[in-house]
Amino acid sequence: MTFIEFFKRQFMDEATTTRKMLARVPEDQFDYKPHAKSMDMKRLATHIADLPGWISMTFNTDEIDFAQPYEQPVINSRADLISYFEKRYAEGLATLIPENEKQLEKPWTLRNGATIYATNPKIEVLRMSLSQQIHHRAQLGVYLRLLGIPIPGSYGPSADENSFN
Repeated sequence: MTFIEFFKRQFMDEATTTRKMLARVPEDQFDYKPHAKSMDMKRLATHIADLPGWISMTFNTDEIDFAQPYEQPVINSRADLISYFEKRYAEGLATLIPENEKQLEKPWTLRNGATIYATNPKIEVLRMSLSQQIHHRAQLGVYLRLLGIPIPGSYGPSADENSFN
């Protein structure tokens, strides 16, 4: 099995869980923040929806520079959020093709202007992108839990799905 084949399966599996989480984001709580240093729910959920697109960005660029504008759509509803996720997911999935296996060792840089945070092989950036989706999805789960919204299962049933009784 190639890395692309393995990663594509993981990418698809994680998308299923991410969809379930994004479907629970309450529109009337977009401004909710559990702490002053936390992102508001809308920003966090938008970031989660955007992350699958980092897969195509990794294959189609050699860097991201946070000093440059980063375009994201205005999200005004849960439907907008899910639509954005599906767009970014489709972009990522479309680049998980056998021909891209040869790019995996090429360097990719994360920077903010002259400050370079990291330069890693694209294979590591792909793993980081998927890990970021999982990490931020867990943050969203905390937000939902604090608001009393049932959490869907990720790698099995959640305590809210009453499957442990």
